[in-house]
Amino acid sequence: MLNKKLLTAAVTSALIGGAGFAQAQEKDDIDVASGDGFEISGNVALTSDYRFRGISQSDESAAIQGGFDVEFSPGFYLGVWGSSVDFDSNEDYDGSLELDYYGGWSSAIGDTDFGIDVGYIYYDYPGDNGAEGDYQEFYVSGSWKDIALSVNYSDDYYAETGDYWRYALDYSLSLTDNLSLGLLAAYNEVDEGGGFFSSDEDSYVDYSVTLTYSVAGVDLSVAYVGTDLDDDDVFGTDWADDTAVFTISKSM
Repeated sequence: MLNKKLLTAAVTSALIGGAGFAQAQEKDDIDVASGDGFEISGNVALTSDYRFRGISQSDESAAIQGGFDVEFSPGFYLGVWGSSVDFDSNEDYDGSLELDYYGGWSSAIGDTDFGIDVGYIYYDYPGDNGAEGDYQEFYVSGSWKDIALSVNYSDDYYAETGDYWRYALDYSLSLTDNLSLGLLAAYNEVDEGGGFFSSDEDSYVDYSVTLTYSVAGVDLSVAYVGTDLDDDDVFGTDWADDTAVFTISKSM
């Protein structure tokens, strides 16, 4: 599973623990190198709980995260992002690392406030104990000003649990020069009986409210993250309970 930082203004995750991949999360990249037609940027974060799509990926403990992106004209990008993980209740998926590789294309639509982003993500768990946790996703998102709507699809979700769809609505607002607010609501649908949950649940909602304060090039964020799942759905754990997540991150 994973989270992510927000790959673009329309795809979240990612750093809610980095307000993800996942707010995945949300990073403002600062160029550290540039050349003809491309730019390179990086990011690093420490979070109190790596939450991906509302579910803890670090056994409700702290996680360290980071990655880098390369952008090519006109609008193409490639990147890698990693996080420490801990799936304590599952011996088959006992790795301590998640690596996400992604690429895509994003662009404004003409001389308007509309934008589009399409891409691909591969989620890799290199430390798994012989189990197949790895999976791929395709995504497309559209945005208008500060509002973004995204759709993600996997043909065989985490741990080979079948088809997966995610529909997410994201809104961001600058309250002051240094303070921003992010709102996210998403509907997730998994294969019934596919084994992703420990119950017969085949769908759930996740949501978050995030405040980020930027000072001296560092982003400090607090997020309220939750789902409508019960403990019985997530193997008797509290991984999907509502919680506050604190993150410190820096772009380079």
